[in-house]
Amino acid sequence: MIAVLAALAITAALAPGIITWLGRRGFYVLALAPFGGLVWVFANWPDEADGIRTESITWVPELQMNIDLRFDTLAAIMSVLVLGVGALVLCYCAEYFSETRRRVAGFGGEMVAFAGAMFGLVCSDNMLVLYIFWELTTVLSFLLVGFYAVRATSRRAATQALLVTTAGGLAMLVGIIMLGETAGSYSLSEIVANPPVGWSVTVAIVLILVGALSKSAIFPFHFWLPGAMAAPTPVSAYLHAAAMVKAGIFLVARLAPAFSDLVSWHVLVVGLGMVTMLLGGFRSLREYDLKLVLAFGTVSQLGFLMVLVGIGDADVAMAALAMLVAHAFFKAALFMVVGIIDHSTGTRDLRKLARLGKETPLLAVIAALAAASMAGIPLTLGFVGKETAFAEIWDTGALSAWQGPVVVIVLVLGSILTVAYSLRFIWGAFGRKRKAEPSPAVAKMHKPNLAFQLPALFLAVAGVAFGPLSGLLGARFEPYADTVTSYGSDELVHLALWHGFNLPLLLSAIAIVFGTALFALVRELGRLGFVKPALGNADRIYDAVLRGADTISINLTRNTQRGSLPLTQGIIIVTLVLLPTIVLFTGARNRLELNGFESPVQLVIGGIMIASAIAAAVLRNRLAAVLVVGVTGYSCGVLFALHGAPDLALTQFLVETLTLVIFVLVLRKLPAEAESRHATGFKPLRALLGLAFGALLVLVGLFAAAARTTVPMASELPNAAYKYGDGSNAVNVLLVDIRAWDTLGEVSVLLVAATGVASMVFRHRRFGAAPRVADATRARTPRPESDGKEQFGERTTWLRGSNFRDPRHRSMVLEATTRIIFPTMIVLSLYFFYAGHNAPGGGFAGGLTMGLALVLRYLAGGRYELGEALPIDAGRILGVGLGFSVGTAVASVLLGAPALSSATFEFTLPIFGDVKLVTAIFFDLGVYLIVVGLVLDVLRSLGARLDEDPPRRRREPQEAAS
Repeated sequence: MIAVLAALAITAALAPGIITWLGRRGFYVLALAPFGGLVWVFANWPDEADGIRTESITWVPELQMNIDLRFDTLAAIMSVLVLGVGALVLCYCAEYFSETRRRVAGFGGEMVAFAGAMFGLVCSDNMLVLYIFWELTTVLSFLLVGFYAVRATSRRAATQALLVTTAGGLAMLVGIIMLGETAGSYSLSEIVANPPVGWSVTVAIVLILVGALSKSAIFPFHFWLPGAMAAPTPVSAYLHAAAMVKAGIFLVARLAPAFSDLVSWHVLVVGLGMVTMLLGGFRSLREYDLKLVLAFGTVSQLGFLMVLVGIGDADVAMAALAMLVAHAFFKAALFMVVGIIDHSTGTRDLRKLARLGKETPLLAVIAALAAASMAGIPLTLGFVGKETAFAEIWDTGALSAWQGPVVVIVLVLGSILTVAYSLRFIWGAFGRKRKAEPSPAVAKMHKPNLAFQLPALFLAVAGVAFGPLSGLLGARFEPYADTVTSYGSDELVHLALWHGFNLPLLLSAIAIVFGTALFALVRELGRLGFVKPALGNADRIYDAVLRGADTISINLTRNTQRGSLPLTQGIIIVTLVLLPTIVLFTGARNRLELNGFESPVQLVIGGIMIASAIAAAVLRNRLAAVLVVGVTGYSCGVLFALHGAPDLALTQFLVETLTLVIFVLVLRKLPAEAESRHATGFKPLRALLGLAFGALLVLVGLFAAAARTTVPMASELPNAAYKYGDGSNAVNVLLVDIRAWDTLGEVSVLLVAATGVASMVFRHRRFGAAPRVADATRARTPRPESDGKEQFGERTTWLRGSNFRDPRHRSMVLEATTRIIFPTMIVLSLYFFYAGHNAPGGGFAGGLTMGLALVLRYLAGGRYELGEALPIDAGRILGVGLGFSVGTAVASVLLGAPALSSATFEFTLPIFGDVKLVTAIFFDLGVYLIVVGLVLDVLRSLGARLDEDPPRRRREPQEAAS
């Protein structure tokens, strides 16, 4: 199974190149991959002798996400449909597409990838892995349905299918987690063998069924499937006939042996299935587009299949599998027929087609055979499955005495509709329609070649041939049916073409006779139903729901996000204060202990922090306010140092220094003080919110500390850091090993923030290195002098970039000091990086130190000096850093270890002696580079870029008046 998945994945990756190289014939090469998988399926068909085949790959065992694959009878049957029909559809694509542009090449890869995703889905025994494949089919379906991206209808159909199936998938994910946690395992086979009980299980099954019903287009989620007909016909023949829409049917069949006795199960699966069968059949009699006739027919047949797999009777399960296979055969063939008609005549409107059967007799025979199986005409596999369903549901023990006959009556009514729309399809596509000559579209058509019709011919003939051979199929189906509860005799029902004259045969005859009469009525009326649907239009309801969601979001945003920063912050702080406070005082609380200050130094530092905070709120000078805010940060760093946390203190000091520089860079473009018209004065509400927020943090911290009943985890971190991370610095090991996932997310946020800030400042050209002296010389940028003369390089300078600064802004002392200190800071930065695993430092601290060195060069020498200090594009540094961090995670997985796990190597070097290397250093290197890139990007955008913009001169009152 893993080999089949790998082959399909590799073929999907190579598909664009194959089709680009071979043209349309490349689809035949792509078909070899699913065909090879089909051969494997037949060669490894599960039986009593060999048992059920299982394969497993260990992956995130802590989250129970091992890739467990199980190849039983149900998986084998679905695999035949997924791989067999997939291979035929790819052969069909070779004739369907007239040219192989780039999008067609990608289409081939997406089709093969979809086959792989479906094969993984039906073979998955781990529900979490099944969900991953489930959503892969959703994403690939979105891409395939939206093939004609330039068409608004295609984009809308793809988005609609994505939203509906993804919403159902999210509900299913919640149900999977609930079921797995309740059962203590995510293994489908274990859960089905030993089903858990309880109200949480019922809720979980309902949520899982929501996902299955949405995937299989069961009412009220049925509307997305007809809309998806905007896709190319090969997509409809594969995804919407044989593969994707069967995923929900498959999941219900997989869970039926364990949960079909739930009342909620019968209401959702059997009840909605019957409604869907009648609704889809009725709508198909109202359509003029042949593809929509089949689409609503597919909705109807999916409802029928959902009823059969959901009843939970072993004998009915035999009928369900027969109909499952028959439906894939006849519906895929009919969609292919529609594609051939559209390709040959340029239309799918049955009102524009007349005497097509005379022009294409083979195509008419193919359609007639497939439609006969769909209508349940004797000698076809569809007839066998439908008659078996009538016979076994009538007196099944899975339903009450009155429910069985009622279900059969509803299925007979649905079958009448099926016969009617099957005849309407044949008549609409190939009928004479009382016309002596072919219609204009038929008269101008080009006849399809034999290769174009062969895939559909194969499926149509299979649907008829397996009718008499249904006994052989039944023998293959029995192992699955044996897993379902049997309410009848000890021996399973045998699929057969003839069971004598009985009630099911009579019901089949009634369906055929009344369906033919209904078709005759519809042919005279044109179509069945009202001008406007009596039950409403599901598409319009869907649009109304989206509009309602947009309206709610707009109103919510309008009232909470008005563009006012104080209002936005106020809403956030009020929410942050109220919710934790309410939860805190409504829940259980331990006693509260206050320890007070441990030394007078803490009291002094606390007083300084309080005074600085108050000063920051009342000062009008912007720079002074920033400086006192920095005092609170440095004071916090001192507290860290006093409590034995030098690593935290170092990081705090570096961050505060760098933040202060960034503030200054921004403030130099702003007035020193806020204008009088911008003065806010004393705001009691804002002061109250600030005090409430501060009090909340103190209160929550005190209660959290008092709630501890065991030894704090922090006391175990030093030992854990050395034991598992081979490092003495617990803080650094925590960041790069124990909780490296958090760090990876944080540095990714830093990268996005840096990119966003720079993009807003640069506006047009985001990337590029800082300007260098050579750039200024080529542009003949003058060095400003007091006399206005242009002079270049006449003075001796400590820094090359200083030669292009205004002498009034230069400081020889600062330049000389920078020239001496900069190399020292670089060495210190590298020391922090290399020593951080065992001593205070690390990639973050080292990157900040390097950043401060760049800040010093910029402040001393200007924007050209920044380019001389590090003439590399900041974006590349950020990208390389993220590459190192992500690459460390990927490398661990490829080596069979959990992501971001560390390995230790010890070796001896000639001069350095014994060296111990921990692979976490490469992750830390990524952090180091990201921090350096972030600082460089900030200096380029808020520093060098703003230096280029000439200061805006305020107009004097007399200038404004003139």
